Amino acid sequence: MTHSPGYGTPDANDTPGTRDAGGIPQYYLGVDGGGTKTLAIVVDAQGQERGRGLAGGANYNAVGLDQAIQHIHAAVEQAAHAAGCRLPLHKAWLGLAGVDRPYDYEALLPLLRSLAERVHMTNDADLVLSALEETVGVVLIAGTGSIALGRDARGTSRRAGGWGHVIGDEGSGYEMGRLGLQAAVRAVDGRGPRTTLLQVFMERWRLDNANDIVGYVYADEDKAKIARLATDVLTAARAGDEVAETIVRHAADELALAVSAVSNALDFPQRIPLALGGGLLLHNPDFRAQVLHLIRQQQPIGEVVLVEEPALSAARAIIR
Repeated sequence: MTHSPGYGTPDANDTPGTRDAGGIPQYYLGVDGGGTKTLAIVVDAQGQERGRGLAGGANYNAVGLDQAIQHIHAAVEQAAHAAGCRLPLHKAWLGLAGVDRPYDYEALLPLLRSLAERVHMTNDADLVLSALEETVGVVLIAGTGSIALGRDARGTSRRAGGWGHVIGDEGSGYEMGRLGLQAAVRAVDGRGPRTTLLQVFMERWRLDNANDIVGYVYADEDKAKIARLATDVLTAARAGDEVAETIVRHAADELALAVSAVSNALDFPQRIPLALGGGLLLHNPDFRAQVLHLIRQQQPIGEVVLVEEPALSAARAIIR
């Protein structure tokens, strides 16, 4: 299993093209715009990181168009300032959650063209694919949301999941947290088995009474607040809470199913490279191992790459 901060970093001795016709150094931008945060990273022509910026979520379906654009610009401006360079940069790869359909590009791209001379915009899952050699293989992301995406050597692409928290995002941190909450309140009512999750959630949120959960949950539409409960569900499962164990098994099954759906639709003659992203998979090794075990039972998986910073992978991938 490989930990990769990025694929496609040019050789340190490869200096042609590092400056434009006016002698100004060229800089490259990668933006990972997820549902809850946006990370922008600027690298130089050798692939060395020069600056980064962080702002709120960039999924315009969730936060609105104006807010998403504001967050993207804020993160990029922070990164450019830290790098000591000015906009527009030479090239940019913007990976944004919620960008899948032609009208998504029509809505967003005109408002983001000023960031670089050449702007490439995709779904945020494609950034993780940039960490695989020749961008061939399958990506599985599980953080606040979840999605699987793949591309074979013929250039054919397929995705599964990524439908959002209302009708999809199976196996995600949000779903795991939501199912944990549902199990907790069912236990309060006597409609479900007893579980330690209720007490754990109340302690996390500093609530005195189970009835206070309603007010806290519905006070806003903060998906990250619910997704953070996944950590508690995983901890409870490791401690032997059967309700939590069931939720975790469901999540692992759904993520493995998404990978199989993508892999079966594409042509991979040899072992399939797999890139993993998202905090739920990257920061929980026991859960990651459980998911990988299920995937390997269904698919001939080869190298597994953990992509901790897709924005950095993307910035390096567009240098050449």
